[in-house]
Amino acid sequence: MTALPRFGPIALAVAMAAGGVLVFRAPHHDRPPPAGRVPATLAWPSAQRADMSGNLGDGPLFNPGYFLDVRTAVGTAPTPDGASIRLLVRTGSSVREIRRLPAARSPYFANVTAAGDDLAWTESTDTAHVQVWAVNLRAGSPARRLTTDTGNAVFYDSQYDLVIADGRVHWTAAAVKGAETTEIRSVPLAGGAVEVRREPGSWALTSWPWLTNGLDQPSTSRLRNMATNRDVTVDNAGTELSTCSSTWCRVMVMNSSGLVRIDLMHPDGTARRQIAGSAALAAITDVAVLDRFAVLTEAGPASDLTGAAQLLVYDIANKRTVDISADVTAVFSRGGVVWWSTGDQDAPTWHSLDLRTV
Repeated sequence: MTALPRFGPIALAVAMAAGGVLVFRAPHHDRPPPAGRVPATLAWPSAQRADMSGNLGDGPLFNPGYFLDVRTAVGTAPTPDGASIRLLVRTGSSVREIRRLPAARSPYFANVTAAGDDLAWTESTDTAHVQVWAVNLRAGSPARRLTTDTGNAVFYDSQYDLVIADGRVHWTAAAVKGAETTEIRSVPLAGGAVEVRREPGSWALTSWPWLTNGLDQPSTSRLRNMATNRDVTVDNAGTELSTCSSTWCRVMVMNSSGLVRIDLMHPDGTARRQIAGSAALAAITDVAVLDRFAVLTEAGPASDLTGAAQLLVYDIANKRTVDISADVTAVFSRGGVVWWSTGDQDAPTWHSLDLRTV
């Protein structure tokens, strides 16, 4: 079977970037499970949820990369003959093709994002550099290439790798080799010349118009507001590894044996609280979906054998942990929707939860 291009998944069995802690490891049997967890159906009875078969009606596997709502996903799938890879918008059994590239060129569609009716993404092949594309879903017009002038684009498996703001699509790129500078590049949604803003240091985009410096190093130490040129220094201790957005930091508290617990705090150190123990890990790169929900996984007794884990969400506003699903094999989040897979990798089921409706 032809290998499918993926939308930068954080596999639940890979090592955590900060500290090399594995997502799945033997649970701490001497520690009782945290009290007060609430099933999602009780905690959020009005939240919109849906399930989607991992296979299209014509047979191939469908890999979601963005959910516009719980029933409408943007993703990739090969053609039934395996000759091409398609970028699709799927609602139930209805499928709309946005782009198609020959599978022989190893196409890679990634970094899907949306704002209003506009959908943007990056694509590349083994013979073509990263390009930025867009389409207006309501207009029904063909997809359009915005630019090939993407520089040495750098992506971190974050929903902010590609950001639509102020009528432009933004991304970051590394400067020339040896220069400790980050390029903040952008192109109009209507197409046109690329603008480049250079910021000393190594930066990634987070909630607009903020930059964070922690995604390619062990811990976030600074945030920068591009609109005001104001910097915020993160309140870090030497034994902690922080990943920060402009609002919240996820803090991995470590000791010589590994992870001790996971805390949340504002970048200035205020409103700090523990959200999980040593059996849990972050399920996604981004710290707090909608500035409210921390998405976590927790290993179970059989996780080392099955490669599956329990999916949890810590609700910052209500200070409680919500049980989402057991035995999940992959977890993703973009635009306020969390989705995860269960079942066999050749015939998975995708489940989605719209946190915007909680």
